[in-house]
Amino acid sequence: MNKRLGKAIDIMRLAEVAAAQADGISLVQITETFGVNLRTAQRMSKALEAAFPMVEIRIDKDRRKWWKLNEQKLLHGQGIRDSELSALEMGIRRAERDGALTEVSALTSLRDRLLATMPSSHARRAEADAEAVLEARGHACRPGPRAKYDPLILGAIETALKGPFSMQIDYAGAQDASPRTRQIEPYGVLFGMRGYLIAREIGNGTTYRHFRLDRVGKAQLLPSSFKRDPNFDLRAHASRAFGSFHSEAELAPVEWRFSPAAAPVARDFLFHPDQEVTTEADGSLTVRFTAGGWLEMAWHLYQWGDTVEVISPPELRAMVEAHRRPDFPALP
Repeated sequence: MNKRLGKAIDIMRLAEVAAAQADGISLVQITETFGVNLRTAQRMSKALEAAFPMVEIRIDKDRRKWWKLNEQKLLHGQGIRDSELSALEMGIRRAERDGALTEVSALTSLRDRLLATMPSSHARRAEADAEAVLEARGHACRPGPRAKYDPLILGAIETALKGPFSMQIDYAGAQDASPRTRQIEPYGVLFGMRGYLIAREIGNGTTYRHFRLDRVGKAQLLPSSFKRDPNFDLRAHASRAFGSFHSEAELAPVEWRFSPAAAPVARDFLFHPDQEVTTEADGSLTVRFTAGGWLEMAWHLYQWGDTVEVISPPELRAMVEAHRRPDFPALP
């Protein structure tokens, strides 16, 4: 990188830090943030003053000098990068897709406030550039197959999770002839092929149950809050399944072997966050992890045809073996 350009980038980063931190930035923090000595930090602070005359300088009770930039003035001067705006737009669209109304509202408000700090001509250009980036990356209209959920129900669940508040839901389980009213303590939501609400049913022990979101007919907040189990970890809980469906009875070590032809493709997949991958002497690839959810595994493995073999568990192997096709023209 050109040395002068590198210095300019450092000054812009310094300005962003001086604007982002409530107290601004001191010489000691400049040395720590940029990995430079005190003399270089002093030169950078002088360059910051020259590039941004509006920077506020103060000296604290320990006679340390601090530099603080007003965020709105900084944004007005440098604008918003199209990559930053497109990332924000992407977050809004994903939240809309998942029915996360609270996040849609918050992200949209943030986007509008950022654009409001810019001159109108810059804002219009930034919006157009961001849309072009989204189009180029294929995010304009890629809905994909997914279950449909009531956004009002998702909104109620989000509010309950933030409380946390107890909830009352009308839910029709697989064995229920009609919906039953249940009172629950919500702990989280898992999205996969289908979405599941993780909750404890009040008065029915401490087991975490999974309620399919598309089977929740009504959802309302109860006036009572509850104390969350401090030992519950959503990530650890989610890792006990291959997808979003959990079955403690199926929780077991899993081992798949991909053929040498499929190994390069399979190597680029993250099948499970705790997977172990081994390249065998013949070029095949072995993937191991521990999880339940055999049906969702079978759905996924079908796409690989006869290029994957289930080594264990035997129950999953029996589900998959008769459906390994050799005639798929391409791998996933």
